[in-house]
Amino acid sequence: MGNVGWSRNIGAVALALAAAAGIAACGGGGGTQSSAESKGGAPVVVASFNFTDSQVLAEVYAGALEAKGYPVTRKLNLGSRELIYPSLKSGELQFVPEYQGAAITTGFGQVAAKDAEGQHQQLAKLFEPEGIGLLNYAPAEDKDVFLVKADLAKSQGIATISDLKKLDKVVLAGGPECEKRLPCFRGFKEVYQLTNATFQTVQEIGPRVRQLDSGAATVIPVTSVSPVVDDPKYVVLKDDLGIEPAQNVVPAVSRKVLDERGADFANVVNAVSAKLTTDELRQLNSRVDSDGEPAADVAKDWLSKQGLA
Repeated sequence: MGNVGWSRNIGAVALALAAAAGIAACGGGGGTQSSAESKGGAPVVVASFNFTDSQVLAEVYAGALEAKGYPVTRKLNLGSRELIYPSLKSGELQFVPEYQGAAITTGFGQVAAKDAEGQHQQLAKLFEPEGIGLLNYAPAEDKDVFLVKADLAKSQGIATISDLKKLDKVVLAGGPECEKRLPCFRGFKEVYQLTNATFQTVQEIGPRVRQLDSGAATVIPVTSVSPVVDDPKYVVLKDDLGIEPAQNVVPAVSRKVLDERGADFANVVNAVSAKLTTDELRQLNSRVDSDGEPAADVAKDWLSKQGLA
């Protein structure tokens, strides 16, 4: 059942496997030398999706493992789950920082539990037939949140998505996929019953923010780890009816690696997850995207400050 579900929900598996054959030539090379006593054995292959947040997380976990003597090979910026999941299943990739809600809905085509603990149990069962285990999930989440201008929120008494009913007209500007997704505009209409809401397609975050600034949009979705969330010009609306499932970061790791490396390996990874918060992750992403620092340097600095390397 697990194999069938996986194959169905990741789409054209043959194409993905063909693409996966080129993974060895993609992303980063081998890990750096660690000053800790080497644990020996084959390197753990740590992968990431093709966006900043995932690459930063992969560097953080890889750096923590190296600091404790575990050999690591990085394969970063690989692409989507359609590429990574078959290679994770085959063992070509062995460790990827995942996002619980998205893994359940996008990776397996299932409806995700609303809370982080329920999702963790659900995802562990989905991954189990594929030979993949989960370690502890982090407090950090990368999920969509909804922004309005702070002056509008103050003048109209808007603190929640439900409060948007107070306005005569609401324009939600988001990517094209938002219009039909329950955790986005569809949820505004079906769950929040915002009869005053209309949708406008604006793909990129930058133009979306400019639409908000100009007043052409009332509310926009951005990721919770986007630097714009910290801008005092904007307010994050509370999702009071819960259309957005939890999206906690969780390491998905080859069961073979977990069994061979044992409790010490798991403890190293879990120690990292315990210190990763959404605010911390947002700051790390900002240093890469806004300040232009290499993800590896940002990760190394964070690990040092946290006493993890």
